[in-house]
Amino acid sequence: MKYNFDEVISRENTASIKWDVVAEDNGVKALPYWIADLDFKAPIEVIEALKERIEHGIFGYTAYSETLIPTVKNWISKRYDWNIEDEWISYTPGIVSAILYAIECFTKAGDSILVQTPVYPPFLQVPTDNNRKIIENNMILNNGKYEIDFKDFEEKAKNAKLFLLSNPHNPSGRVFTKEELEKLGNICVKNNILIIADEIHSDIIYKGYKHTPIASLSEEIKNITIACYSASKTFSLAGLATSIIVIPNKEIRDKFNEYLNVRHISVNVLGKVALEAAYQYGEDYLFELMNYLESNRDFLIDYMNRYTPKIKPIKAEGTYLIWLDCRELNLNDEELKKFFKKAGVELNSGYTFGDAGKGFMRFNIGCPRETLVKGLERIKSAYN
Repeated sequence: MKYNFDEVISRENTASIKWDVVAEDNGVKALPYWIADLDFKAPIEVIEALKERIEHGIFGYTAYSETLIPTVKNWISKRYDWNIEDEWISYTPGIVSAILYAIECFTKAGDSILVQTPVYPPFLQVPTDNNRKIIENNMILNNGKYEIDFKDFEEKAKNAKLFLLSNPHNPSGRVFTKEELEKLGNICVKNNILIIADEIHSDIIYKGYKHTPIASLSEEIKNITIACYSASKTFSLAGLATSIIVIPNKEIRDKFNEYLNVRHISVNVLGKVALEAAYQYGEDYLFELMNYLESNRDFLIDYMNRYTPKIKPIKAEGTYLIWLDCRELNLNDEELKKFFKKAGVELNSGYTFGDAGKGFMRFNIGCPRETLVKGLERIKSAYN
């Protein structure tokens, strides 16, 4: 292997949210498996590109390189079979930021936002914090796999202004099929609902599955979709705060870009450099990363089935997040949180993903195997 994902790199005292903002129990700091970033070095090509730019020594106001847009287009075309146009592309400091901008731009206070729960907490927090209402379409856990309740979705879509789609789905790890996305998209077309598609995990897809951009499915769906991408989850670049926003519909795009311009929202120079290098040279890294993550996923599932059978991991089809069904422990949410804190691991509490997440926890496997094993051993000890 070209890349050593077994290397354990200390992130403590680096102002890392994941490692430096964690709970302690009796003076023992928890091992973090919560916030969704990787404990692996970025590709060497990205690091070298950043070094070269830093050595230039001047970091003034910055435009975009002539090669960035072709690089982004090529990545999306090659990986997702979707050919996009130059003018469709905008940039924001992050996808959560883009969701906020879209909500402010295309809805007003009191409007309803449709989400599929359990779901990434900012999908609930951002609308609520900005005086929008949440409509929850609870997904159905059937034989260890989440399915969409389309009847419920269609009924609730009648009252929604905007739909926040997480695909691949965070936290369940579902990679929605083309048929599922077509159903969702057509319901949104029928009800004149704007789709904000958070596809940040679209590179993290396990064998046997394929990511489909919802906007690629039809002209009608494309014209109501804002698609959001980033190299951050894939290449350990979250701190460089650079995301790609793809808006095919000119009217929607112009309004969104005007919002960005009026508020002087831009992306920093190093984020642009890292994004371009990652998409130019990152394919080998991603191939090896996916093999490593898949091995971690399967190791965790086997370990928990063997040693902590009342904690049932949902087998992820994408993302490096494992959704743990802890309901057989018969603990309420506060007790469940205390159980894992006592175990010495920091996970995401399921109730923060909506009511449908109660009794669950989210585990990030994006770490060296040695780190993963330490956490599982701590959970096993507490379980026993």
